[in-house]
Amino acid sequence: MTPRSVTSPKKFVIGTNLLAQLPDYVKDFGNNAFIICDEFILSKVEQEAISAIENTEGLTAVAEKFQYECTQQEIDRNIALAKETNANVIVGIGGGKTLDTAKATAYHQKLPVILYPTIASTDAPCTALSVIYTQEGEFDHYLFLPQNPDAVIADTDILAGAPVRFFAAGVGDALATYFEARACYACDGVNLVLKKPSRTGLGLARLCYEVLSENVAAAMDALKNKVTTPALEQTIEATIYLSGVGAESGGLAAAHAVNNGMSAVPDLHKAQHGEKVVFGLLTQLVLENAPKEEIDNVVRIIKTAGLPLTLEDMGLQKFVESEWRKVAAIACDKDDTMGNMVKSVSETDVYNAMVAANNMAHRYKEQG
Repeated sequence: MTPRSVTSPKKFVIGTNLLAQLPDYVKDFGNNAFIICDEFILSKVEQEAISAIENTEGLTAVAEKFQYECTQQEIDRNIALAKETNANVIVGIGGGKTLDTAKATAYHQKLPVILYPTIASTDAPCTALSVIYTQEGEFDHYLFLPQNPDAVIADTDILAGAPVRFFAAGVGDALATYFEARACYACDGVNLVLKKPSRTGLGLARLCYEVLSENVAAAMDALKNKVTTPALEQTIEATIYLSGVGAESGGLAAAHAVNNGMSAVPDLHKAQHGEKVVFGLLTQLVLENAPKEEIDNVVRIIKTAGLPLTLEDMGLQKFVESEWRKVAAIACDKDDTMGNMVKSVSETDVYNAMVAANNMAHRYKEQG
């Protein structure tokens, strides 16, 4: 019998001014850090984090700019650089793809990994998973990792200063957590560590949804003024920790499978992961014939966060049936998570649900 599981990072820390405290976390796992860093924060990392490391006896670090996409080629490039520097701990500082690259690099080098998300756009920081894309930006495969990151450091000052769109995308990604975990638990499916979903995972996923429901409006108020409040901090905890641990221990279902399929639509290549997951969630709710009250609340959260509701809002110029049938085919791949739905669904079922979900989204949008 396949066991049930609960997995999470060894440490999750949330607070302010944490980038300058990087030496405190590096020394717990090594003394020579290789930092994979997003371009926009590279100078800040050099001024605050690397400077602090160099002023700490026995610690050294070097930073490398992330090259925009989590591909196998980018992972291999960073593996080679980490070897050259004799790194014994990997640090990822940036968005979800940067962090996934850091996790994959650490995995192949058998090194500990510390992650500093700069945007709360996905739950990638906490999961034992990297999503690998092709050089053309299409979904390639999941890299399942044997353990979660060693430490995840959420600096609310940095996260509150990120563009509102990225934060909203994190809300969208987290919003699907409970509904996917619920479906996976109900069908006794397989979670992200290839075990059975646990009741604890389902409970954390439900708490994620409750925290978003209660705090999203106040959190967006704070974010638009780039200030930190309790509502914003709780929402960040939901989008990064509760969503990550809830999804990993509870499992994924249609929402993320549809998101993966949507990588085949060129018009949507600039859409954020969480924005596409939101449409995947609407599709899942159509497939489940979810109660109106449930859909009403989901749409309320989507609108409050300022997320795109329709495919056209997301950037779709023209709905081409053949493209969306390809989306459905990818979503229903035997190695994806569509199999965690309570009822078996076909490619045609998914295509029809996507069409209906977009029509539903237009109806809600017209209601204001």
